Amino acid sequence: MAKKTESALDLSKVRNIGIIAHIDAGKTTTTERVLYYTGMVHKIGEVHEGAATTDYMEQERERGITITAAAITASWKGHQINVIDTPGHVDFTAEVQRSLRVLDGGVVVFDGVAGVEPQSETVWRQANNYGVPRICFVNKMDRTGANFQRCVDMIVERLGGNPVPLQFPDGEGADFSGIVDLIKMELVTYGDDLGTAIERHPIPEHLREEAETRRAEMIEKVVENDDFLTEKYLMGEEITEDELMGALRAATIAGKVHPVLCGSALKNKGVQLMLDKIVELLPSPLDIPPVRGTHPKTDEELVRQASDDEPTTALVFKILTDPYVGRLAFFRVYSGVVRAGTTLLNSTKGTRERIGRIVRMFADKREDVEEVHAGDIAAVLALKDSFTGDTLCDPDKPIVLEKISFPEPVIQVAIEPNSKADQDKMGVALRRLAEEDPTFKIEVDEKLGQTKIAGMGELHLEILVDRMQREFGVQATVGRPRVAYRETITRSARVDTTFKRQTGGSGQYARVVIEFEPMTEEDYALAAEGRAEKQDLLFIDAIKGGAIPKEFIKPTENGVREAAAGGVLAGYPVVGVKATLVDGAFHEVDSSEIAFKIAGSMCLKEGVQKAKPAIMEPIMKVEVVVPEEYTGTIIGDLSSRRGTILGMEPRSGGATSVRAQVPLAQMFGYATDIRNMTQGRGSFTMEFDRYAIAPQNIADEVIKGSA
Repeated sequence: MAKKTESALDLSKVRNIGIIAHIDAGKTTTTERVLYYTGMVHKIGEVHEGAATTDYMEQERERGITITAAAITASWKGHQINVIDTPGHVDFTAEVQRSLRVLDGGVVVFDGVAGVEPQSETVWRQANNYGVPRICFVNKMDRTGANFQRCVDMIVERLGGNPVPLQFPDGEGADFSGIVDLIKMELVTYGDDLGTAIERHPIPEHLREEAETRRAEMIEKVVENDDFLTEKYLMGEEITEDELMGALRAATIAGKVHPVLCGSALKNKGVQLMLDKIVELLPSPLDIPPVRGTHPKTDEELVRQASDDEPTTALVFKILTDPYVGRLAFFRVYSGVVRAGTTLLNSTKGTRERIGRIVRMFADKREDVEEVHAGDIAAVLALKDSFTGDTLCDPDKPIVLEKISFPEPVIQVAIEPNSKADQDKMGVALRRLAEEDPTFKIEVDEKLGQTKIAGMGELHLEILVDRMQREFGVQATVGRPRVAYRETITRSARVDTTFKRQTGGSGQYARVVIEFEPMTEEDYALAAEGRAEKQDLLFIDAIKGGAIPKEFIKPTENGVREAAAGGVLAGYPVVGVKATLVDGAFHEVDSSEIAFKIAGSMCLKEGVQKAKPAIMEPIMKVEVVVPEEYTGTIIGDLSSRRGTILGMEPRSGGATSVRAQVPLAQMFGYATDIRNMTQGRGSFTMEFDRYAIAPQNIADEVIKGSA
């Protein structure tokens, strides 16, 4: 295939957007329509038929869900749109997080019947964290029970958003027949099933009053973000469409308003209007603040503008193992140009990477390109040392961009290869899968000679094991899921530890005095600022007067961290601990780095035992939607699982939503239990919320089980 050399992009015509939402809101169906209307595919693939372009993994097609974020490049009205279709299932939240890190804008899809669901809250919060401007698309307006206004109200109540409807539906459910455009004040209908014959009409009489009321509300919300238009509005002067769109775009990019659109992706209604608004309202790489980073050696803050003339800066945000071409690294170029055949510095690791073959992705298809310009997204093949969160930059102008932080896994299973041949293959497969997924962890239990894998949920691990068997041909036996507990301390303790060993010749000597205490909110903020690799243990050097030489401080910290990772009570990692090194002593001849590392390790183990240790368990946020008659049964069942009921609210169609917090240990097999309790009519979603100290009887069982 001949390589395509690209001319420099007009950055103002580039849009890097993600389609994000709760599972089953219709993200992939919406993305499929985007591909069809932009001419990228000539036949619409449906999720329920296992034919969606972006769901190209076997596991996605069988389950009808998105597992891995797929990147696609499409064009609409002279603009290049890089779209990332992200997963909605909470087990794959890392996929959403790393996509949002590199996107400039987002389309949040809501189910018109269910409204704002738990995972919608999570992705909205993640978008807030990364400051991603977004527009909302209320999908499934053709389904029975769809309610546009209820969705808009829920965006305010549950998400704290500032929704500004730019459209509203003509009819809901079976009566949904068109979309009222409040900007142009016209009714949009469709003359064919494929949604290509768009017809525009004056607003009919029965909708005129509602349209005028909603338009007045829309103008009021938009002009309050623009002083010039506020004055014009108060003077009673006419505001032009261009002025309105300009103010709306500025307010959307600033995150002050969230424009709301509606439609039905499955019935091919409303998607082209959404594409228009992506181009008109969401930011180009020039509209977002320049990227900031630090110099790897001096920690001086550096800024890079989105321009081809600046030094090259790119962030690797995703690794994908392709069975045909090997490892693909997706990257976003923030400044400069990445060219095939050049060498860049991985400033995160201090190694050099040769940029070989660069490809532009169309889900699982690819097109070779010679270079990628500032503001663009592409993938590169066969990088040796670069993984998710690493910065690639000009070797002469190094910069490190902020890393992407991921949640810790909360569930683990033991995995045993069936034969010696499988054992070798399993090692390779697990390593490859861990390179791809930062929330997938591998741990070898030396005591039991057992390999454990940890992830974000039962589905996450089930899919990883399935991929291991299919893609890498590994046959293995998988144990029952277990909870990933943590250990912590509940009070302070001061420990004075001396490690002394005398052998023939020079011996080993180190003395350290460490004060241990539970971490506060300020401590967590401090740990995050220091970009600590593990932010759940804060180590502070408070040595005065050179009681311990500088070269022995880091080994002491390493000893403390290693001992914390191995656990004290039951072999689970120790978290939430602040360790302050306050004093110590050394010997001119006998002290060494290894002596201080051992002393630090011994000190932590003794400190945890002294500071009233406790076991922490993961608490999950659970939402159960059931027909009203089963509400009492569900509440009783959740309470019996040590759950705390947070609230209930009615849903359309006589259903009730029950929200609760329940320990993960009590939720294994809940999918089967809820089917039995509700005759198959109930559904639930569950996501990690926080770690909390487990009751003593549970802690005793955990400690006994590990022994």
